[in-house]
Amino acid sequence: MAAAAGAALLVMLMAAALARGDDSDWVRLPSKCEVCKYVAVELKSAFEETGKTKEVIDTKYGFLDGKGSAVKYTQSDIRLIEVTENICKRLLDYNLHKERSGSNRFAKGMSETFETLHNLVHKGVKVVMDIPYELWNETSAEVADLKKQCDVLVEEYEDVIEDWYRHHQMEDLSQFLCANHVLKGKDTSCLAEKWTGKKGDLASVGEKQSKKKSGKKKKKDQKDESVGAASLLDTGEALEEGVQEKAPLTHSLADEL
Repeated sequence: MAAAAGAALLVMLMAAALARGDDSDWVRLPSKCEVCKYVAVELKSAFEETGKTKEVIDTKYGFLDGKGSAVKYTQSDIRLIEVTENICKRLLDYNLHKERSGSNRFAKGMSETFETLHNLVHKGVKVVMDIPYELWNETSAEVADLKKQCDVLVEEYEDVIEDWYRHHQMEDLSQFLCANHVLKGKDTSCLAEKWTGKKGDLASVGEKQSKKKSGKKKKKDQKDESVGAASLLDTGEALEEGVQEKAPLTHSLADEL
C-alpha cells in the first residue's frame, strides 16, 4: 500500500515537473534563432531528399513558340518552389522535449518524459496532470508557434533562400541564411548547440533501433540473394550433369542391324 502511494506521488511530481519545465512560465515560445535553425535543418533535409532524382523537365511545354530546353529537376525552379512551400509543415513533426536544454528542446520523436508517462498509464498507473490524456500527443503551443514563425521567415527571406539555391549551395545553409542574414548582429548561439544524446534518451534509442533494423534488413536481403544465387548455381550444375548423362550413343542404329 505504501509502495503504491509512493509511486503515485512520484508520478504526480513528475507530471508537475513536466508542466513546469525548467522555467517559471508555462510556455516559452521559440526564439528567432531557434526558428531559423530548424528552418535551415529542414531545408537541408528537403533538398537532400529531392536531389536524388534524375528527372528532366521539358521547359518547352506551355510555350506557344515551342522554345525552351530540358532542365534537370534538381536545378529547376519547380524543386525550389515545392521545397519552400512545404517546409514549414515539416516542423509540425517536432515535439517539445522539456528535459533538454536550449534549442535542443525541439526534436522529432516523443520526449523522454512523455514516453515514461505513457508507459506508466499503459501499466495501469494513475497519472494526474493538468493536461488531459487525450491532449498529450497534440501539437504544443511552442511547436505551433515554431511553424507560424517559419511561415513569416520563409516569406521574408525568400530571395535569400533562392540566392543560396542558385549560387551558394556549397556554403552551409545555417551559416548563409541564419548567421549572415536572419540573425545578422543578433544572438546566434543556438546554431552551435548540438544534441549528442544521452543514456536512456528514448527518442535517441528509437532512432538507433530504426537504423539497426534497416541495417539488419539489408544484410538479410544480401544473404537471401547469396543463397538464391548458390541455389541457382547448384541447379545449373545438376542440369548440366543430367545432360551429360543423356548424351547420344557413339554407335548408330545401322551398326546394331
